[in-house]
Amino acid sequence: MTSLSRREALAAAALTTLAAAMPAWAQDAATAGTVAAWDLSELYPNDAAWDAARKDVLAKIPGLLKFKGTLGTSADSLAAALVAQSDLGRVASRVYTYISLKADEDLRVAAAQEKQAQANDMFTAFGEATSWIAPELLAIGKAKIDGFVAANEVLKKRFDFYLADILRQEEHTLSPEGENLLAGTSSPFSGARDTREQLVASDIPWPTVTLSTGKQVRLDDQAYTLTRDAPNRADRKLVFDTFWAEYGRFQSSLGTAYLSHVKADIFRKKARKYPTSLAMYLSGANVPEAVYRSLVAETNNGLPQLHRYFELRRRMLKLPDMAYYDIYPPLVQLDKKVSLAEMRTTTIEAVKPLGPEYGALFAKATAAKWMDPLPRPGKKSGAYMNPGAAYDLHPYLLLNLGENYDGMTTYAHEWGHAMHSLLSNKNQVYEKSDYPIFLAEIASTCNEQLLAAYMVKQAKTREEKLFYLGQQLEAMRGTFYRQAMFAEFELAVHDKAEAGEGLSGEKFTAIYLDLLKRYHGPKVAIDPSYASEWAYIPHFYTSFYVYQYATCISAASYFARSILKGGAKERDNYLSVLKAGGSDYPVDILKRAGLDMASPAPYQAVVATFKDTLDQAEALMG
Repeated sequence: MTSLSRREALAAAALTTLAAAMPAWAQDAATAGTVAAWDLSELYPNDAAWDAARKDVLAKIPGLLKFKGTLGTSADSLAAALVAQSDLGRVASRVYTYISLKADEDLRVAAAQEKQAQANDMFTAFGEATSWIAPELLAIGKAKIDGFVAANEVLKKRFDFYLADILRQEEHTLSPEGENLLAGTSSPFSGARDTREQLVASDIPWPTVTLSTGKQVRLDDQAYTLTRDAPNRADRKLVFDTFWAEYGRFQSSLGTAYLSHVKADIFRKKARKYPTSLAMYLSGANVPEAVYRSLVAETNNGLPQLHRYFELRRRMLKLPDMAYYDIYPPLVQLDKKVSLAEMRTTTIEAVKPLGPEYGALFAKATAAKWMDPLPRPGKKSGAYMNPGAAYDLHPYLLLNLGENYDGMTTYAHEWGHAMHSLLSNKNQVYEKSDYPIFLAEIASTCNEQLLAAYMVKQAKTREEKLFYLGQQLEAMRGTFYRQAMFAEFELAVHDKAEAGEGLSGEKFTAIYLDLLKRYHGPKVAIDPSYASEWAYIPHFYTSFYVYQYATCISAASYFARSILKGGAKERDNYLSVLKAGGSDYPVDILKRAGLDMASPAPYQAVVATFKDTLDQAEALMG
């Protein structure tokens, strides 16, 4: 969720060589399950070097204040101040990336968590020392700043969009004193997220269950993800009953943490004079509220197709009824282990429609030690691509892969993020390379769609084809419908909190249960204890983030279809979105590519694709 993180294209001949090369991390396969597989020494050789860099950033932060009061004196003065801010922020990002990655290797290591807290404090100090910039720019005024940009090549090349965006948000920018005060809330307001993470990673006594195979599983977040699709239905029920009951036992504490986060949002939206938290979060990337509203409305209009999918799933799994714990098993069982090396070579083939430039860069990147791929005790759960040092070095990826098709889709997804960063960094200056979240999930989801299409095409039997069609359906369910449901949950919680309603973990569970029932329909049995699932979703601590998975799969579906049916023009049109980075507002970047994300059309298209895939699966069933 980050978020998140320049080379000339290699010749097509080089792609073949790179594809055949053994990835560096594969050499460490025997130990990857017990130690991190990435190489953080490329960032800093050791903790001492990292700490020296952190202290150097802290020593230089006060120097930024010397520019205060000078921004309006000349174009050169403005350029000098912005360059100093950007360059120091660039180093600070590298400092934070190193310790953030190291802390995520094992959340039980207190020393790493303490160092990460130091990095948080460093960024808070950086924010406080630069919080005066936006108010001072607004005081200078648009006319004068536009003149400065026209007269100075550094401003024109590196900071024109940044300056225009500052001026756009004038109404919501506080006085220098107010901005400084608000910047200081960053560290204490992160406490809710930190509390939730520590509870889940180290304090909740996760229970152990014995599956029908005799295997004992300690059900933490990682193990739940790896066992929720167990082929034995009684095992699935056991996993769900046990896991969600444990979350439910900590419902009050987790509810207090999440409510604290929501209250922090309300504080910020009031301070910045936004009518709602939603408006505040959409404003950052200049996303019209109609995008969010259209998504929710069209997803609800498409629920009959989702309910149809659950009935297809029941039939294909030969179940007498359908329960919430029956959602994850593949529609067709394929007992095929997919190694990390196979994930790489298969994905290289799947992304070939994106052309030799993309393919060569992908092959080179995936052969390096940039990722930590396998789960292990204490490691941060989930998956992400961290672009913090990507511009000067490369992205890093944390994954917790099962060696199966689901793991391969996660692999393709996260490497899509990494490729987005690499292409953006190659084509944009540093200040315009950081693309917004609204665009981030397009590259990752498009990779997933290309992988699915490749696998369906390569399928040799009816069962294989049904398996991959089922995977496509599940991807759309999870990325479109499920994320839209999350978006509704966030909106409902914030609306109630902003209206002054009393909220608690129990209330969050009730809200979530109502959504589960509506989205899954009357024929899917849902035990009320399963509604503690809201506490399992870490993305809720990045407010109004998850809706973008749904908008992005809509855009990705459009691009994937056009690429597979078209040629170089369609491919280059898509790649232009990735190369644009953060050089413009995301809705405008997509409009230039032919997509209006505020209209119903993109979401109706995903529902139509979902329906078509259902039709194919039903036809194969006979």
